[in-house]
Amino acid sequence: MANVVALDLPAGAAFVAALERVWESGDAAFPLDQRLPAAERQRALATIAPTHILDADGVMHRFDGGRATEAGDALVMSTSGTTGRPKGVVLTHAAVAASAEATSRAVRASPLTDTWLACLPPAHIGGLSVITRALHTGTPLVIHRGFDAAAVVTAVDEGVTLVSLVTRALAEIDPSLFRVVVIGGAAPPPDRPTNVLATYGMTETGSGIVYERRPIDGVELRIDENEQIHVRGPMLLRAYRTAEADTDPMDAGGWFPTGDLGTFAEDGSLRVFGRSGEVVVTGGEKVWPERTEQLLSKLAGVREVAVIGRPHPEWGAELVALVVPEPGVSIDLEQLRDAVKAELPVWYAPRVLSLVERLPRTALGKVRRHDLGNLAAEA
Repeated sequence: MANVVALDLPAGAAFVAALERVWESGDAAFPLDQRLPAAERQRALATIAPTHILDADGVMHRFDGGRATEAGDALVMSTSGTTGRPKGVVLTHAAVAASAEATSRAVRASPLTDTWLACLPPAHIGGLSVITRALHTGTPLVIHRGFDAAAVVTAVDEGVTLVSLVTRALAEIDPSLFRVVVIGGAAPPPDRPTNVLATYGMTETGSGIVYERRPIDGVELRIDENEQIHVRGPMLLRAYRTAEADTDPMDAGGWFPTGDLGTFAEDGSLRVFGRSGEVVVTGGEKVWPERTEQLLSKLAGVREVAVIGRPHPEWGAELVALVVPEPGVSIDLEQLRDAVKAELPVWYAPRVLSLVERLPRTALGKVRRHDLGNLAAEA
């Protein structure tokens, strides 16, 4: 068995060194999201149940109630999948290596001529996979604490040739400065430069597994009768992890159901329609509207509230709060955003407020979510 060590420190050289030390000790790493408010941080720790926490001062603390993992496990990544219920995704060293090799081939990365820039949060697979890819292949790495457009551009002077970004960041940089820009997190712009590669993947697949609608080496895809995308390959997760147990999400044939809907085009390329559930993906972050609704419904003056995503050209989707106010009460957007940000990550805060007279409901009193789209479009 191996320990699970929560890395409670920001992105940077110290984070990379800590990750390497954890692996050298035969343990698995759990990158703790530095952006989480206190309540969400405790929720993540309780769910993943690491055996230890390594803080920014390099001090290792034992975590009460922690649970070991299997030997050979490299990472435990926190995710909520399509359900909104947090869980861990367990990736083995073999899976991390398979992802690193296949994605490096996809962008034709060379340790002799290329340098990766990691500027996305390492608590997300899109950020961490850049780091693990560089470590596994021996490719030089520059790491930033977060995305800053000016710093990203300046990194070119340090020899950076490869960078992974969320789609919305493209508008803030000059993509031509890099040999390859890998993007994900939202629908790619149709007029993007040829060196900007759109990817599809998730935490469970260890990184992007489809580049420009084509699976990378070792990845198999199939679509079931309900148009759900299934994936098979050596980079997939070993198991889901909760505080109590591990569960294997694969079927008997080793296929993983992604929860995404899609189809194959006539040329065999993959077209992804979106999530099969109600989750909203905004700026690469997943939002379950019910969690925001629960908070907003407690505010004085809010009689009813529903939250929905509507298409946005930069973020993929933006969160709209449809509020039925109490008579005579004034409600503004910043009031709602502040209430949400006090307890949840900032991406759960609505960007648009629409005051409505009523919400469409069924005879049983449930909100008819399929009818909310028109209200959101008018906001």
